[in-house]
This record gives sequence, C-alpha cells and structure tokens, in this order.
Amino acid sequence: MFVKLYRKIRRNKRDIAGLVWTSLAVFFIFMMVYHPIVVFEGAAEGLKVWWEIIFPSLLPFFVASELLMKLGFVHFLGILLDPIMRPLFNVPGFGGFVLVMGLVGGSPTNGLLISELREKQLCTRSEAERLLCFTSFATPLFMISAVAVGMLGCPELGIIIAGSHYLANIIIGLGLRFYKHNEAGTYFDSDSISIKRALIAMVLYQRQQKQTIGKLLNDAVTSSVLKLLNIGGFIILFAVIVRVFAQLSLLGLISSGFAVLLVPLGFSAEIVSSIASGLFETTIGSTTASEAAVTELQKVISIGFMLGWGGLSVHAQVASMVAKTDIGMRMFFVTRIVHAFLAAGLTWLLYPSNQHIINFTLPAIASTSRFYSYSTPRVILYFFLLAFSFLLLLVLSAIILQWGKQILRRVQARKNKYF
Repeated sequence: MFVKLYRKIRRNKRDIAGLVWTSLAVFFIFMMVYHPIVVFEGAAEGLKVWWEIIFPSLLPFFVASELLMKLGFVHFLGILLDPIMRPLFNVPGFGGFVLVMGLVGGSPTNGLLISELREKQLCTRSEAERLLCFTSFATPLFMISAVAVGMLGCPELGIIIAGSHYLANIIIGLGLRFYKHNEAGTYFDSDSISIKRALIAMVLYQRQQKQTIGKLLNDAVTSSVLKLLNIGGFIILFAVIVRVFAQLSLLGLISSGFAVLLVPLGFSAEIVSSIASGLFETTIGSTTASEAAVTELQKVISIGFMLGWGGLSVHAQVASMVAKTDIGMRMFFVTRIVHAFLAAGLTWLLYPSNQHIINFTLPAIASTSRFYSYSTPRVILYFFLLAFSFLLLLVLSAIILQWGKQILRRVQARKNKYF
C-alpha cells in the first residue's frame, strides 16, 4: 500500500533527503524510549563538556568578535590587510580578522564571523565559501593542553599536532585561491591603502551605527549567549548519538569499514575504533585514542586525522552559523576530508624519528606543561594577546608589502623618465 501511494506522489530528489531525515528522527525518538539511561548519560556528558569547556572558552571570543564587528574594526582591517590576503588566499582583507580569530578561537567562531561578513555584503559568496574552508581550526588550548599534555602526557607533541593542523589548513587556503577565481570579488584600491584611510572607514561606520557602547555590549552578549546555547544543543545531541551508536554496535560497523583501509597500512584495530568515534566528536575520539594500547606514532597520527576532520558535531555548528546566508557547505565538507588526510600526513612527516630531536625542541615549549594548570581567565587573556599579536603581524606584513610596491613603482617611474 505504501509503495503504491509513493508511486502516485510526484517524486523529487529532495523528497529522498526529507524521508531519510524523518526516519532518523523517528528512530531517535524510539531509542530515547527504549534506552533512556543511555540517552540520559550521553546528554549529561555533552552538557558537562559544553558547560565546563566550550562555554567559558568561546564566550569571550564571541563577545569580543561581535563588538569588533559592530564597532567597524573589520573595516579598518579590511583595508589594511587586503594587500596580503588577496594575493595569498584570494579573499578580501576582512578575511585576515576571521583567520586570526579562527586560529585562536577555533570553530565555529569562523562561521559566526563569515556569516556576518556575508550578511553585510563585505564579501561575495565564493569568497565566503573559500574563507570558511581554510579558517576552520581546532583551538590551540585543546591541541596543546588537553591533547598533548592532558591525554598523551607529552608536551612536546603539542607542537607537532598543532603545527601540522595549522600548516594543512594554510596549504588548503593557498590552493583554494584558484577556486572560482574568475568571479568578481570585493576589491579595494590598492594604490590608496593607508592607515589613515582605514581609520576614516572605521570612524564613518561608527557614525552610521549611532549606538551607545551600552547598547552594543548588550547586543553582543545576548547574541553570543544565544549562539552558544545553539552550540550546546549540537554538542549534547551528538554526545547522545555516539552513545546510542555504541549501544547498537554501529560504531563497530563503521570501524570495520575503516579497518579495511587502515589495518593494511599498519594501524591497530583498537585505534581504528577511536577514529570511528572521532568522526562524530573529536574530544571523545581523541580521548579513546590516547588510551589505546598502540604506539605513540599511531596515536598522534590518528588524533591529527580527527582534528583535521573536526567532527560532525562541529560541522553542524558551523552549518547553523551560516544557515541564514547563501554560503554552501559542500566545499567545506570536501576540504575537511582533505584537511584530515593532509594533517595526518604532515603529522607523520613532522614526528621525530629519535629522542634527540624531541629533546632539541623541548626548551622552546617547556612552559606548555605549566600552561595546562592555568586558570580559565588567564588562559583566555593569553589567547587574546595571541590574537592581537597575530593581527599585528598581519598588519605589519601588509604595510611592508605596500611600501615595497610603492618603492618599486617609484624606481620604475625614474627608469622610464631617464631611459
């Protein structure tokens, strides 16, 4: 009967996706009734992660980024950073702010900022998609402190994990500059770029807004808390999904699929099951990988792979941030796969082959182990200073590059005059 009824309905490709999601929703409700304890434990675990880690670490970055957007600081940076962001990544100078905040704040901070840039028509759709793909990072706090120190008990590995993660994303960004490069973009007049013009642009934007600092701060805090509640919902949901999948042994089936590819390469079956968990939530996958009875190299490569992928939980959070815009997620999903394999390969290349190399790098990161015991306000302040340093470095690089272009033009003008 259902088959005959379905044949009478005018079919569309979109109907299949709707039916699949409906079936999954019904199945999820059924599991809530049939395994209430598993669902409750998963929800409690997700809530704990969100309240103790995500909320205090991301709220300051969300509020600060919202304030800087509303105060026109991105207009200031957009003009200054265009000479360096455009030739490297084929995105406007506004992307420099997103890149830095993504480096220190992680995902989905980049999705929040890119959606606001797109809503204000400060970048085209292709530029926004390009920017979204290479600014999705794991936070350095998680990679260096939680993973290297807390899980692996080896601070030296933090530089390898974070270095391969960042380098892989930068390589993707350089490659994506050719993605839809013929489309019209957001350009500035490079001959008139200066600090004075950037300041004027920021002041003019503030005059147009005509809002008091109290109103701006209230809007920034309210918007940030609402977005974090949304993120918390996704974290709890995927924590429950992982528990349900484990209860139904579905993770075992996913692990079997990965085992076909990874076991011939020398990976242990135990580490493969950790990667299967990391497909949904990188925190859970990284924890189980660090506890697996395998070699340290396998642990580091697996964690690098999972951090590059980011987890379906983070993908859903980023998608929710850009849902109100016309930014597509297909290229983002593809580049997360590329990032996972590229980060794993770079981790393998950067991993020291003997203990002497580890000892050589130890003095440069000796403070990492102490960093893990710092209080949350101190860690947040540290990353704000780190973000400011990155921004300052980008601005100085753009100014130096602009001065170099002006000098070359003057030299060329003199050559044309006398010769």
